[in-house]
Amino acid sequence: MNQLNQYGQPVGDALPDWQPRPFPQRVTLEGQYCRLEPLRIEHAPALFAAHRLAGDGSSWTWLLREPENDVEAFTAWVTSVCELKDPVHFTVIDNRTQSPVGTLSLMRIDAANGVIEVGSVHFSLLLRRTRASTEAQWLLMKYALETLGYRRYEWKCNSLNEPSRRAALRLGFQYEGRFRQALVQKGRNRDTDWFSVIDSEWPRLDNAFRQWLAVGNFTADGKQLQSLESFRG
Repeated sequence: MNQLNQYGQPVGDALPDWQPRPFPQRVTLEGQYCRLEPLRIEHAPALFAAHRLAGDGSSWTWLLREPENDVEAFTAWVTSVCELKDPVHFTVIDNRTQSPVGTLSLMRIDAANGVIEVGSVHFSLLLRRTRASTEAQWLLMKYALETLGYRRYEWKCNSLNEPSRRAALRLGFQYEGRFRQALVQKGRNRDTDWFSVIDSEWPRLDNAFRQWLAVGNFTADGKQLQSLESFRG
């Protein structure tokens, strides 16, 4: 709750023990259904093949770049970003097949203020709407908020990207508003919607993720018994 300073003006809560947070590292994050590995050049051929399964470029519409036409061009993109400090790109590895099936990153990293964003999410058809896709998001959120101790975890998307907006809300992000005419993306206007999770919300979200991901929450043919939202009450 807000406090008053010596002039009687409202000011934010004091954070006397606050210290800048550690910068994300290129670590492996292990899960039950998948693991996140630092994006590497060796992942490129399998990732390119996984994305090609869609048969068209619809999964690229909301990304900031256009799809590469061949594996050599895609490998060149991976080479250009895989060692960056911001964004820090991760590959999602399916634990059943041991194959790369998508990518996501930690980006716009503000260690001084404890603010970080999940972005560049590009999941292939092999990953979308699976337990592994939810677990991948949980693993990265857990790393940022719990392991590294960031205070704020952001999700931003094109306001017209309804699947991304739904995903953010399903995962427990709070909608914060729309930044109008925030970008010119691929020659078109982009309004950007902002969502966030803050550290005080993490324990409840973490508990919900763990319950949803539990083997007992799924039938033998993989259908969920309870939704992720229901575990948050």
